[in-house]
Amino acid sequence: MKRQHNTTLILASAILGLTVAGPSNVVQAQTASANVDVPTGEVGLGPVELPRRVMANGETLAAGTYNVRVTGDSATPGAPGQLPVLERWVEFRQGEEVRGREVVSIIPNSEIGDVAKTGPPASGTSRVELLKGNDYLRVWSNQNNTHYIIHLVVG
Repeated sequence: MKRQHNTTLILASAILGLTVAGPSNVVQAQTASANVDVPTGEVGLGPVELPRRVMANGETLAAGTYNVRVTGDSATPGAPGQLPVLERWVEFRQGEEVRGREVVSIIPNSEIGDVAKTGPPASGTSRVELLKGNDYLRVWSNQNNTHYIIHLVVG
């Protein structure tokens, strides 16, 4: 019975393109162009200043400063073709209170050039950008050359 369980786990890992790599809070994901290490647990992205009111997962977030934290929870259902470990929930916190949640896309440094037209923020920093048409706000954090991108609807 144990052998069947191990075989099933190995098969599932192979299908998903995931293997445990080093510490238990990191997995290795097979992306379109490379194997990359992706944190699986909580990741603090630091404070960000939202210059205007936005919507996060259907809830209003007022303009202001929020401490942003990636959770270990995968967003479901995942985007087609995306690994669940690369689409997770992020929390916008003020003090100990969660004010809103939204999906964050995690993009390895090796693939950021395929996704973004502008240069990334420096490692350990975040940038908030109003996108074309002023309809969306992008929060882009770079932690140890792993990129976390959140799109919020202005409103």
